[in-house]
Amino acid sequence: MKASVCVVGGGPAGLVLGLLLARQGVEVTVLEKHTDFLRDFRGDTVHPSTLNMLDEIGLGERMAVLPGRKAGALRVTFDDGTYTVADFTRLPTPHNYLYFVPQWDFLEMLATEATRFPTFTLLRSTTVTSLLRDPSGTVTGVRAMSPEGELEIEASLTVACDGRDSVVRRELGLRPVDYGAPMDVLWFRISRRAADGEGLAMRVGAGGLMLAIDRGDYYQCAYVIAKGGYDEIRAAGLEALREQVIRRHPVLADRVGELATWDDVKLLTVKVNRLQRWHVPGALLIGDAAHAMSPIGGVGINLAVQDAAATARMLGPNLAAGQPVTEADLAAVQKRRHLPTVLTQNLQRAAQRRVVDPLLHASGRIDAPAPIRLATRFPALQALPARLVGIGVRPEHVR
Repeated sequence: MKASVCVVGGGPAGLVLGLLLARQGVEVTVLEKHTDFLRDFRGDTVHPSTLNMLDEIGLGERMAVLPGRKAGALRVTFDDGTYTVADFTRLPTPHNYLYFVPQWDFLEMLATEATRFPTFTLLRSTTVTSLLRDPSGTVTGVRAMSPEGELEIEASLTVACDGRDSVVRRELGLRPVDYGAPMDVLWFRISRRAADGEGLAMRVGAGGLMLAIDRGDYYQCAYVIAKGGYDEIRAAGLEALREQVIRRHPVLADRVGELATWDDVKLLTVKVNRLQRWHVPGALLIGDAAHAMSPIGGVGINLAVQDAAATARMLGPNLAAGQPVTEADLAAVQKRRHLPTVLTQNLQRAAQRRVVDPLLHASGRIDAPAPIRLATRFPALQALPARLVGIGVRPEHVR
């Protein structure tokens, strides 16, 4: 089997890249190891910059009818009250909000749109096992296992979009620089009621914080714990975790029993890392395969989609014309996306070091810090964190 581009991984980066290349007439094959996209506790935050890009390719109306929830602000509750930290309504319209939409619906929409183009192929239940190389060592495609057996896909360019545990990265022998993280995250669902109110609620207190994401009829909860602390929390028992959830979010007291077993709680091991070199001859790595992001700000999907948009815009014309993609071309993509990646990770690391880590080891009363109280006095300041999260550094366009 042959393709101009083989994309490994059918997540947001892989499907956006496949779609944008197919729109340019590039023969692209996307490999997804699962049968479908129905996996819970994936990142569901779609940012304004991504929504703007979808508008540019005519998918804005289809995105708007997905079963999502809009959040116009991020509010944080401390022991001394509730404060608005980021006001997304201060961003330029039409998308001055965060959109929380089940990722499987988002991915299915992208896949359905991409299959309209004859140059696009999506192979589900297909797992990459190794890379193809020519005598010079240049990557020339992949070997994979599919329901029909082993297959080889020859490609002028292989793009790794297969996440933080990338098989392609492992096969290339590339190791990212690990910057560490002081926390891990427990994900779980608890039902939501109309009387609870709408929005994005974060509760901060001694020992940590919890984010409750309004998903309509339920909350998707992110309960932040100290790095490596899961075994200790599990040893304390599920009832102790329920008590901590009630302490963080008292309105859930009458339904926290929905956490019936530890199977209802999923552990996300937080990583923050980055490759020094995102490419080798014949292959490029983007998204989490090149740079794993902290969950702070929920920007991982946004960075991955922006990587894909830049890759398609910069490499698509040559690929469509049948011209070879050089190492200089691949290096140009990394150069384009390096600055926003570094700046975003540095902001996340600063937040981890100065806010999250102290909270995880604090005791007693936790009041809002001075900068947050200042933003309450001068609401225009709430636009800055909204822009950093919602738009980000160097948003990409496809026009």
